[in-house]
Amino acid sequence: MDLEEADLREQIFHNNVREQIIFLLLFIMLYLASYALIEKFRRKDHEDCYSTDEDEIIIYRISVWLCTFALTITVGSLLLLPISIVSNEVLLIYPDSYYVKWLNSSLIQGLWNHVFLFSNLSLFVLLPFAYLFTESSGFFGHRSGVMSRVYETCTVLALLAGIVLGFTYVISSLVDKNNTTLETLNLWNYYLPFLYSCVSFIGVLMLLVCTPLGFVRLFGVVGQILVKPQFLRDINEEFFAYSLEEQTVRRRLKLALNTGESYISPPPISPPLTGSPIIMHNADMSSEETDSSNLFRLRNGELQAHLNVQLQQVQEKRELADSQRHTSSFRRNIVYPFAVLLLLLLTGIAVLMVLQNTLELLVGFKALPISTSQFTLGIRSLSRLGPIGAALEVAVLLYLAAASCTGLYGCAHRLRPRPARTPLSHLVANCAMLLILSSALPVLAKILGVTNFDLLGDFGSIEWLGNFKLVLLYNLVFATAATLCLINKFTATVRRELYNRFKSIGDFFFPREASVDQRQVSSHTTSVLNITNISDKDTSDHIKDD
Repeated sequence: MDLEEADLREQIFHNNVREQIIFLLLFIMLYLASYALIEKFRRKDHEDCYSTDEDEIIIYRISVWLCTFALTITVGSLLLLPISIVSNEVLLIYPDSYYVKWLNSSLIQGLWNHVFLFSNLSLFVLLPFAYLFTESSGFFGHRSGVMSRVYETCTVLALLAGIVLGFTYVISSLVDKNNTTLETLNLWNYYLPFLYSCVSFIGVLMLLVCTPLGFVRLFGVVGQILVKPQFLRDINEEFFAYSLEEQTVRRRLKLALNTGESYISPPPISPPLTGSPIIMHNADMSSEETDSSNLFRLRNGELQAHLNVQLQQVQEKRELADSQRHTSSFRRNIVYPFAVLLLLLLTGIAVLMVLQNTLELLVGFKALPISTSQFTLGIRSLSRLGPIGAALEVAVLLYLAAASCTGLYGCAHRLRPRPARTPLSHLVANCAMLLILSSALPVLAKILGVTNFDLLGDFGSIEWLGNFKLVLLYNLVFATAATLCLINKFTATVRRELYNRFKSIGDFFFPREASVDQRQVSSHTTSVLNITNISDKDTSDHIKDD
């Protein structure tokens, strides 16, 4: 009996060691990938990381490491459901294989628990510490150094934690009066899970906004990466247009370098400001009154600087169009339509899954997404189509993750990371937003019925997942928003053209007399055209003189 207990304890010990080694190897791979991604986007100039102060360098490195850790947990949260679904199907296909015996329910359960723990740690402790650490300067009168700034950061973080817990107590007292009492402050078992429940709810609401917008923006991203076919986009025409524009800007720049003057048509490079030495053209001025006073002048080389920037932008567009027009016919006529059809297919499958889940919730065939039982890996397939259905679920999950990230940065333009130009504060903000979205992604997939895999660990113990009205309303709003976004995307051009045609027909049968403002605009347009002719003539004269 003692030998059997010893063997059992030894087996449990070896299983635990094996699981921890697997977690460590997975964490190291994700950490290296996250560090490479952050190194690509973080700003690399003298002000941000290459400081002469040794303390600043240490603080910057620690903050970057904390951001990398948070991004690693973010990627782990995104991969939770795909890894779990694939592991279940692998165990069903190879139940007796020696090479997959390490893949068991304990391993997947431990992965969910670790991701939940570290996501909370990163969101509530590490990322706020990283931001406050970079903004700290040490206590007044204390010896300057890294430890002084650590003390200040910990103090401010403790005060911030007290404020957040106070707000959590107030909100919980409004929502659930029975479990909220001052006599028994159950911090670990009630208030911290309630706080994460609120954060996950915010993340799910963000996904409700970002994911339908991401469905639409992904088509634009594909159009930027891949070249459209000839019947959808004439690359040669765009290339020649950019070439002519580049030649025009070069002539203007040469004229500005010779005389320091330029004309207001096309419109000025910089808007008129109060006190600026710019002589603007009056809209009521007739064509006969146009003379050299219609020039505008930018002093101290500002005109040349603006023209150089404009020339650089036009050159980049021309070079991009030149490279795109040499794209092979296979990529233009086969790869682009295939990518668009794949996006349409995945979007349609996601919307159909949501509609099916809504109907099953209404009829009562499907339970609420809150987890009530312990799931055992490798018992049965979670999809009616078997491995094919599981692969489809994984593809839809990854597509939802890509759409949510695309929609997020479509809304938050200022926080969008730029290669080698993103400051550390923006890196912290990006890691926080991505962590919130990734932590809520398994909850979103379970609410929408994308997969039947149960939410393991504390992910499935979120109380608001048991609210039938809230879950049903979320499904309806998501399906409606995604459908309307796609309809608006593919019918906006047709609706705009129909509106213009009906408007032109109405103007033909019911002509309206031009108003005073329209006559002023017409006079201004005529004068601007005259100024354009003067500009082209003077430009050619200067070039001939040179």
